[in-house]
Amino acid sequence: MMTSSVRPLWQGRTLALIGIVLVAFSLRSAVASLSPVIDHIAVDFPLSPVVVGLIGAAPPVCFAIFGLVTPLFERRFGLERVAVTAIALMALGMLLRGFASDSSTLLAATVVVFAGVGSGNVLLPPLVKKYFPDRIGIMMTVYSTTLAVSTFLPPLVAVPVADSLGWRVSLGMWGVFAAIALVPWLTLLISERSGGATAVSTEEYVLDPTDGVHDVQDAVAVATGPISTVPANPRYFGRLWRLPLPWALALVFGTSSTMAYVSFAWMPTMLVDIGGVTPATAGFLLSLFALIGLPSSMLVPILIVRFQATRPLFFVAVGAGLVGLLGMLFAPTVALPLWVSIFGLTAIMFPLSLVLLSIRARTPESAVALSGFVQSIGYALAAIFPLLIGLLHETTAGWQVPLIVVASVLVVSIPAGIVAGRRRTIEDEWELRNGRW
Repeated sequence: MMTSSVRPLWQGRTLALIGIVLVAFSLRSAVASLSPVIDHIAVDFPLSPVVVGLIGAAPPVCFAIFGLVTPLFERRFGLERVAVTAIALMALGMLLRGFASDSSTLLAATVVVFAGVGSGNVLLPPLVKKYFPDRIGIMMTVYSTTLAVSTFLPPLVAVPVADSLGWRVSLGMWGVFAAIALVPWLTLLISERSGGATAVSTEEYVLDPTDGVHDVQDAVAVATGPISTVPANPRYFGRLWRLPLPWALALVFGTSSTMAYVSFAWMPTMLVDIGGVTPATAGFLLSLFALIGLPSSMLVPILIVRFQATRPLFFVAVGAGLVGLLGMLFAPTVALPLWVSIFGLTAIMFPLSLVLLSIRARTPESAVALSGFVQSIGYALAAIFPLLIGLLHETTAGWQVPLIVVASVLVVSIPAGIVAGRRRTIEDEWELRNGRW
């Protein structure tokens, strides 16, 4: 129940809606569009497994770094100005990737891309809150759905475009979408300067706290992006290092990110080698892997918030990941799409771990501290493995050892998943050990 009427979704904020959708599309297409055409690029200049591993490690490293510094710029220059800068970086980097002349320039352009993406990850949730405070649930669903679509679409079309028009067009065309995303935000920025801002005041509406849908909408919102750009209390952050629960959540988040970024860096090349498929088919299978994340992002928050299904969902993700990896290891030429699809269920861990950032803390301030702790450590862990997998592949001249290492990450995460599934907050854990939080 609302104490005042809610504005229609489009009324007075069409540009913001279009801008959010276009930016969300660019955030993931930037990640998913490169690895399917690595074989095409290698025809023009050499790409060692180490370079491919560094490219695979770039997203989590940039996400960790720019996730920390973006709030500082946002507080000084404002949301729209920093958002325009982030979008410009994405567009420029993706266009520059299409002009890369060697592995160094390709890597440099990729870093520019993910500097923009890392900032965009932080900025979009507060932009949603600013322009759609009365429609956060539906807008975060639109946002998360767009992310999922832009994750599985690029691998699907990257190789056919590279085959017909070349890999430079295949990479550079995604920069056009990012450049188009600049238009609505520049327009809004100019409008805001002239006093015509379209944001809705959060004082225009009040949600009834008894509304049963509200908790699930909050969970969906948390599961699709950072909780807040408000700086965490340093005292809270310092305490997290001494508690098992934050470390468990960081390991679960790191495992989820490791599965994703190792796959985006290496899955197409690996499937060509072990499954004997064409690059186009490998791109389609990577798209299939990404598609599994769409229903997960929709259902997992509801299952956790309403049914407390944290541990069952976690074990489904780990078990499916191990089955998929074993299938690729021992029977790669038999039912390869099935193994990839089953492995894709590891995507369950991403919304699961992010929902836990909210429900494992009592207050927004402690949730921000927990989010910063978990995502910084998790992305740091995830940055290691794309490079490690590349080194192992180069050293062993095969994929057996790399697949075993990835499977080992899932196994090692099991104790962390058990701890994360305890129905207690970080405040509860601190008080059990040290007294009042």
